[in-house]
Amino acid sequence: MLATAAQALAGGVVAARLARGRTRHPPLAARRTTRRVSVVIPARDEAERLGPCLAGLAGDPDVLEVLVVDDGSSDATAAVAERGGARVVAGTPLPAGWVGKPWALQQGLEAAAGDVVVSLDADTRPRHGLVGALTGALEEAELVTAGVSFVCETAAERLLHPSFLATLVYRFGPSDAAAPARPARLVANGQVTAVERDRLLAAGGYGLASAHMTDDVALARALARAGWRVAFRDAAALVEVRMHASAAETWREWGRSIALPGVTAPLAQAGDLAVVWLAMALPVLRSAAGRPTRLDLALLAARFALLGPLRAAYARRGPPYWASPLADPASAVRLTLSALRPRREWRGRTYPA
Repeated sequence: MLATAAQALAGGVVAARLARGRTRHPPLAARRTTRRVSVVIPARDEAERLGPCLAGLAGDPDVLEVLVVDDGSSDATAAVAERGGARVVAGTPLPAGWVGKPWALQQGLEAAAGDVVVSLDADTRPRHGLVGALTGALEEAELVTAGVSFVCETAAERLLHPSFLATLVYRFGPSDAAAPARPARLVANGQVTAVERDRLLAAGGYGLASAHMTDDVALARALARAGWRVAFRDAAALVEVRMHASAAETWREWGRSIALPGVTAPLAQAGDLAVVWLAMALPVLRSAAGRPTRLDLALLAARFALLGPLRAAYARRGPPYWASPLADPASAVRLTLSALRPRREWRGRTYPA
C-alpha cells in the first residue's frame, strides 16, 4: 500500500508539472534583425564537428562576426575555424575556479563586437534565420536559450536519447511553457543562447557559472534569481545538433550531466530521482515481469502519450523512438549514477570538486 501511495504521489507530481505545458510559447520562426550580432562558438578539439556549424552561419546577413574561441585544442580546430570564415580567439589558460566552457564563453563575450551575443556549440547545425529569431526573442527576455532538433543516426540512440530527454520533462515540466518556472527549477540549453553583451558583462558574465560543469543551467538560475527574465524557446526548425556518435557516447557524455549535479539541491535531486523511478521506470519493470497494476498501465499510457509532443525534437524517429519508453529503467539508472557519482572531467581536463 505504501509503495502504491508513493507511486500515485509521483504520478500526481508529474501531472502537475506537465500541466504547465498547456500553454506554451510558439516555436521560433526564421526572421531578420537590424541589431549587430556576434556569434561565439567555444571549441576544444572540435575540428571534426565545427565545419557544418560554420557552414550554416556562412552568408547569414544577420551575423556581424563569428568568433571561435579555441580552448587549448590539440587538433586542427583553429585551422578549420579560419577556413570557415571565423575569427579565432586563442584561449588563455584557465583561471583558478573556472571550468573550460564558461571560461571560453567569457573570452568570447569580452572579444565580441556585437550588441547581441549568440553562443552556439560546435556540434550545432544552424540555419539562416536562427540568429534573427533568437535576437527577436530578446524583446521579451534578457536571456534566451533554445531547444534544438537532435540528430540520432543509430537505432540505439533513437531508443535511449528520447528517454533521457523525457526525464527532464518529468522532473521540470515543459521548458517552453508560458508559465515561468521558479529560478531553482529552470532548465536551459547551453547549445543555443542569446543575450545582450553589455548587460551580461555588467551582471558578472559567465563568472556566475564559472565552477559548474552544467554551466548553462547554473547561469540561467543565477540570472533568474537576480531578477532577469530567462526564456526557453523551441528552435527545432532552425537548428539541428549531432550531440553524440553512438548510444554508448550518449550514455557516457550526456549521462554525465543529466542529473544536473551541482546546480540542483540534494533534497530536490532526491525527489526528482524518486519521481523518475516511480513514474517512469517502475511501470516498465512491472509490465516486463507480467505484473502491472492499473496505476502502472495508466502511467505507461501517459508516458507513451508524451512521445507525441516530443517528436519535433528529433530529426529522425522511426520505431526505436516510439519504443523509447522501454529504455526508461536504464535512464533511471544513469540518472542515479549522475547524481551519486558526478564526473568533473571533460576533454582531457579534470576539475576539483
